[in-house]
Amino acid sequence: MRYHLRVLVVPSKSDISQAKSASTATFVTALVFNAVVFGAEIAAFTLLRPWFKAIYEPRTYVPPLSKRIQPLSRSLLLWPLAVYNADYREIIKANGMDAYFFVRFLRLMARIFLPIWFVSWAVLLPTTSVSTRVGNNAGLDILVFGNISPDKQDRYAAHIILVYIFTGWIFYNIKIEMRSFILERQQHLINPVHAKSVQANTILVTGIPSKYLSTEALHNLFNELPGGVKKIWINRNLKELPDVYDRRIAACNKLESAETALMNTAAKIRLAELKKQAKEGGKNVDVEASANLDTVIVPKDQRPQHRLGMIPFTGEKVDTIEWSRGEIRICTELLEEGRAIIENDGRGVKDRSEDDRASVESSISGSDEKGKEKKKSYPPLNSAFVTFHKQIAAHLAMQVLTHHEPYRMSAKYVEVSPQDVIWANLGLNPYEQKLRLAISYAATAGLIILWAIPVAFVGIVSNVYGLCVSYSWLAWLCKLPKVVVGIISGILPPVLLAVLMMLLPIILRLLARFEGIPKYTGLELSLMTRFFIFQVIHSFLIVTLSSGIIKALPQLINNPTSVPSLLAQNLPSSSTFFLTYITLQGLAGVAGGFLQIVPLIIYYVKLFILGSTPRAVYGIKYGLRNVAWGTTFPGVTLLVVIALGYSIISPIINGLACATFFMFYQLYKYLFLWQFGQPSTSDTGGLFFPKAIQHIFVGLYVQQVCLAALFFLARDNNDNASAIPEGALMIVLIVFTVAFNLIINNSYGPLLHALPLSLKDKTWGSSATQQEEESAPLVDGRRSESIAESPRDAKHSESPAPIAKAQSEDDYGFAHPAVSRPQRTIWLPKDTLGLAEEEERGCRDAGLDVSIQDAEMNEKGHVDITGAPPDMFEED
Repeated sequence: MRYHLRVLVVPSKSDISQAKSASTATFVTALVFNAVVFGAEIAAFTLLRPWFKAIYEPRTYVPPLSKRIQPLSRSLLLWPLAVYNADYREIIKANGMDAYFFVRFLRLMARIFLPIWFVSWAVLLPTTSVSTRVGNNAGLDILVFGNISPDKQDRYAAHIILVYIFTGWIFYNIKIEMRSFILERQQHLINPVHAKSVQANTILVTGIPSKYLSTEALHNLFNELPGGVKKIWINRNLKELPDVYDRRIAACNKLESAETALMNTAAKIRLAELKKQAKEGGKNVDVEASANLDTVIVPKDQRPQHRLGMIPFTGEKVDTIEWSRGEIRICTELLEEGRAIIENDGRGVKDRSEDDRASVESSISGSDEKGKEKKKSYPPLNSAFVTFHKQIAAHLAMQVLTHHEPYRMSAKYVEVSPQDVIWANLGLNPYEQKLRLAISYAATAGLIILWAIPVAFVGIVSNVYGLCVSYSWLAWLCKLPKVVVGIISGILPPVLLAVLMMLLPIILRLLARFEGIPKYTGLELSLMTRFFIFQVIHSFLIVTLSSGIIKALPQLINNPTSVPSLLAQNLPSSSTFFLTYITLQGLAGVAGGFLQIVPLIIYYVKLFILGSTPRAVYGIKYGLRNVAWGTTFPGVTLLVVIALGYSIISPIINGLACATFFMFYQLYKYLFLWQFGQPSTSDTGGLFFPKAIQHIFVGLYVQQVCLAALFFLARDNNDNASAIPEGALMIVLIVFTVAFNLIINNSYGPLLHALPLSLKDKTWGSSATQQEEESAPLVDGRRSESIAESPRDAKHSESPAPIAKAQSEDDYGFAHPAVSRPQRTIWLPKDTLGLAEEEERGCRDAGLDVSIQDAEMNEKGHVDITGAPPDMFEED
């Protein structure tokens, strides 16, 4: 159940007009408005929190007992203190390393900006405002870099000194955090709970030449590594089997819905008959006649039906239950047939020489002398999963140079979860993948350029009154009713912009998938980079430059020679828009994140409207929400770029940024401890964090380039360059920043993904740890612990999460679901009429796996559950 937490609002070109006209009054208005929204939403959260634990504290009862957390606060008003005192390091146990390092990044930025806030306000605010004034600057405009008058240019010394000090402080924090990140990531990787999983001991190898596409060849190649090879899965071109598997899943869903609908219809028929008898006979209901209603027969025309046409409402109408049973049976037979062929292929090809294997494969897929129809075959793809006996062997295998030819077996991935694999991307040859990579990033660059067109259109639509005044042929727009014009200019642009921003991540994910990335977490890592680039260009640089130029445009037209000085004066003043933007994030954005009004409404809408089957009810009641890192992280790092970019130019932003990051730190600490549940199978071990650190460097480069330009553009009373030394020192600082960036990348980059050999004695399977690990009890997070809940907590709490099977998806290893997973158990609710038992027999007679355990339907047709789905594993 994935929700993209849209706490962070993305600015666009449509906001340029607002930036241009922003003033002290605008900022104060935004501050007051957002403060009111903040207060209202926090008050609503305070009142609703104790009564809706399914939304605000699901982690107190849904996860396994070992991962649960105590209720937020028994006091109605003391919850902020509980959030503040909560230890953010507990997020590791609750939600993994990605969530932990996201919250830690927010904490890092709050710590970075705290001294910057105090020092910059104490030094730069009086430097830019006392006894100096440029033009008609007033209010917030006197607190920016551009307010230093031409005769006070020596004051720029304060800016150059502080930018060096602040940069050094940031360097120090980056160094400390990267060192800590590497240490904590390595501790996570060698932690016994994680280290003994199949994910920690397996690598994915792609681009394998045909010579090595056999279990024997790959075993001989990798078996020299410590401990040797445990198991090998060679991926195959399964052709139609994945589609057949998806068909079976869809048919199972349809059958569960239809069976539940049938029982619901029967319950309503019985209820209607009872009401009819009560109405006809008064209070004296015929008990014997009522008993006969326990065997209700649903008329044929009221049984669930659907049409088979590809176009809705077309095609043959069929009984949904009978059709679904038949569809599942047919799909199962097709899957079993394919699995038998794959098993025979494996027997025929295993342990043979290359020529023998080619002969066997040819005989399998070819035709005999009598011209018989070709037999099906599922040939191997050029990729395989290799599982080792020792964890260190997997990490060494990823780092070793595997093949003597270019691009052969060069792409290797460690820490691959079976649930994280994009099976369709496992068969690309290396050259095709390189070509796809180039096309993908070229398309991304083109998208960034072309995206300006729809965003600009949104900005144009938002200025309807300006259009009808400037262009006579659009004068009719102003003659429309004010309500219509208000909708066009005030409501339509934000809606269009929201739609554009919703479509963008989808498109960027598709481009990353086209690139051939074989892991879903790889898609998110790629999306983080692409989305961040897009946001910096569209939501920061274009808005900043455009607003500064637009503000100076009248003077530029009258005096073209004043371009440098005018830009130096007016570019900093565009920061006012970003002050209001960060205020919005720190107040309304944070409060909205606590209130979660949309998930609250969706939860109960789903429960009462869509909760028709036991599986749907379970998903709604016990499915924890999560976030997509590819879009969540760039929203935060955009704030970093904005704040760093203006930290010297407009120091007032530093206090707002520090408060905003601190508030986000508290918000996400609460969300990941009490609300969200990130799947462990999609955890990268914190690999988004070093990417976020690189985004800090982007913010530094933006800051330093802008300051260098402003120093070089500064002019004295004689219109001569007055800050050349400061500009030169900024160039030096840029060089220092590049050098430090390279040092960080070169020193920590090789340690990001793989474990070093020096940790071999601490990894799973080593001689130093093997005996201890084998004698220790399994710690696998099973949901088999007893539920302990005090009577005091029970009043307002939801039911404890049902227990799932003590079995793992790892039992299937890296076999494709289409060739390994059994038919999903049909889960039906037990009803009061006994119809469930009859339908269960019908499903079993059709050869289907079915269960009526832990689910029931009351006499009114409402479904509820007392246990987990019969086919659910602990990771689900």
